[in-house]
Amino acid sequence: PVALAGPKVSSDGQIEVLLSSMTLKEKAGQLSLFARPWGSDFNGESPRWNTTLKWIRAGQVGGLFNGERVKTNRELQRIAVEESRLGIPLIFGADIWHGMWTIFPVPLGEAASWEPELAYQTARAAAKEATASGLMWTFSPMVDTARDQRWGRNIEGAGEDPFLGEAFARARVEGFQGPDLKSPDSLAACLKHFAGYGGALSGLDYSESDMSESTFRDVFLPPFIAGIKAGALSIMSAFQALGGVPVTGNHWLLTEVLRDELGFQGFVVTDYEADGQLVNHGFAANGSDAAKISLSAGVDMSMQSGIFQEHLPQLVSDGLLSLDRLDEAVRRILRAKAAMGLFDNPYRSLDPTKSWPNATMIQEH
Repeated sequence: PVALAGPKVSSDGQIEVLLSSMTLKEKAGQLSLFARPWGSDFNGESPRWNTTLKWIRAGQVGGLFNGERVKTNRELQRIAVEESRLGIPLIFGADIWHGMWTIFPVPLGEAASWEPELAYQTARAAAKEATASGLMWTFSPMVDTARDQRWGRNIEGAGEDPFLGEAFARARVEGFQGPDLKSPDSLAACLKHFAGYGGALSGLDYSESDMSESTFRDVFLPPFIAGIKAGALSIMSAFQALGGVPVTGNHWLLTEVLRDELGFQGFVVTDYEADGQLVNHGFAANGSDAAKISLSAGVDMSMQSGIFQEHLPQLVSDGLLSLDRLDEAVRRILRAKAAMGLFDNPYRSLDPTKSWPNATMIQEH
């Protein structure tokens, strides 16, 4: 048996003890998600790998995405739990939305079957293949309700009917995650893109969506509610502005609606650099301002922009950002990692003896 390093966390009390021992930089690190460099170059010749390994050893990264392979991710996890000060495990994610190695119909095609059970089965198969490839979190399902056929991302969802969207949201969340989040073949789900993204004006991606609150609640919100009730561990904030306010900086949406009204208990991750793009929206003056606005609005994890890692410690030190809000976000990430069993076994889904390709799995799928 492999000796498991890292902190043992199985209760909120133990999470609080761990949280109290973290520096501001380590807290900001848990809220920072970065793309894993290509390949597995650990020999010191790749600047991107050198930077990534430095961050992991310093506890300044909470997860990596879009890099499969059990051997590579297992070594990265070993570095995190054995060579960083606190030994907090990483989470490994990827975009997996119509199969990992076995390719299934796109979600819109599956939805045309009106058979959510089939979507459950394909999500379950994708979860088994992904977790056998060193991954444990998918940025899926996309549950945006379609409204304009010119919007290319309609292909990722279940179409224009909210009722059908609810059914497929439930099926895919349950299929990806399975009955036990701690199981080695459980792939944590991420509902996206919260919210109203499918209403992008003129079908232009990243464009604004503008609608009445009743339309928002009747058309766009129901599939997210269904996914939350199905137990989705995470939610991704959308790129666009909703009613003039960029979603990633929208406190009403990310806190008042998502947390206070819907009771979501998981964590919120931005879409790719969406927090930094608050500057492009004209909603933030610079990266530091964007980090403050997005965290204060209700974002818990920053994807790829690096602005949480770079700016949050100084913002808190200068009294410009609440330490309580920072701790709340870190607590949500630590709870998610505990729910996935990573503190019990940081090498879950990283077993080289059960990695893809797996003959039995190939036959089944």
